[in-house]
Amino acid sequence: MNQLQLKSRQVGPWSMNSYALICPRSSQSVLIDPGADPEILTDMLINSQPTAILLTHTHPDHVGALAEMRHQMQLPVMAHPGPPEPNGVPVTADRWLADGDLIAVGMFTLRVVHTPGHIGNQVCFVIDDDHRIIVGDTVFDGGPGKTWSVAGFQQTCQTLRDVVLSWPDETVCYPGHGPLFRLGERRAAIEAFLNKDHGDFYGDATWDM
Repeated sequence: MNQLQLKSRQVGPWSMNSYALICPRSSQSVLIDPGADPEILTDMLINSQPTAILLTHTHPDHVGALAEMRHQMQLPVMAHPGPPEPNGVPVTADRWLADGDLIAVGMFTLRVVHTPGHIGNQVCFVIDDDHRIIVGDTVFDGGPGKTWSVAGFQQTCQTLRDVVLSWPDETVCYPGHGPLFRLGERRAAIEAFLNKDHGDFYGDATWDM
């Protein structure tokens, strides 16, 4: 295989997507967003050598099993420092991530992209030389991530313009909830959404609103 193996499982009462990336050459792996159900998360990593736990952000549904997995596997935690607002859970990271940082997964590399709006410490993990991106709650098949203020919604829109729409059409987005999707199939809807005047809106949004 010439690409990272990607595993996904739905965990927790909100059906949050946890991910594992595994290097087929070295068997090294990382766990992304340990939201709940440690036994499922452990099974995702079977026959691999876990090296780190990565967080797209620190909302409770994404970090519910973090303490247990961290203790069980004795792995370093990597996350963006924030701010962990709104509604984030404070965490202590072994490595604080910044936009543009690189993370090795065996013979492959992830690139950190800061994508605030839904929460201040939201990041995406871009697999270099690949078409796949772990986007967390940055963007979904049906709309952007939920916001809790006008400023947060406006920041989400800026992130969509400056970051998400800069990715090529063949990009496949793996979100924190719901199905994966190809960016090119949603580009027109996202652009139309951004061209509308949403006034003082914030909250749950869909592309067709």
